[in-house]
Amino acid sequence: FVIAGATMVHLLFLHQTGSNNPLGLNSGGDKVPFHPYFSYKDLLGFAVLLVVLATIALFTPNLLGDPDNFTPANPLVTPPHIKPEWYFLFAYAILRSIPDKLGGVLALLASILVLLVVPFLHTCKLRGVTFRP
Repeated sequence: FVIAGATMVHLLFLHQTGSNNPLGLNSGGDKVPFHPYFSYKDLLGFAVLLVVLATIALFTPNLLGDPDNFTPANPLVTPPHIKPEWYFLFAYAILRSIPDKLGGVLALLASILVLLVVPFLHTCKLRGVTFRP
């Protein structure tokens, strides 16, 4: 719901204010008010998406299901379709490379927290060369 709300706010601001103006030129003189057209297009696409998803969910709910979910469970063996996902491989590599449990967990937390530092590394106030005339 948060992502859907952020998407709606993004579309609302994008369609009301227009695109970015890196050169600072006055571009309001030749604009055509496309806001209602884009909004109706987005609402129509959203309605079509909801109809398609509702049709799949209500008429053929098992169409997108995994057939392995219908095999009888064996409590002694992990099912073969349960595999570690690729996006957890960095976590497995970090945890396996450090023999101490606490050290591995701290290294794993540090590897995730380092992603929070990345936006603060770019301190330049200017935009890239693309936006300069």
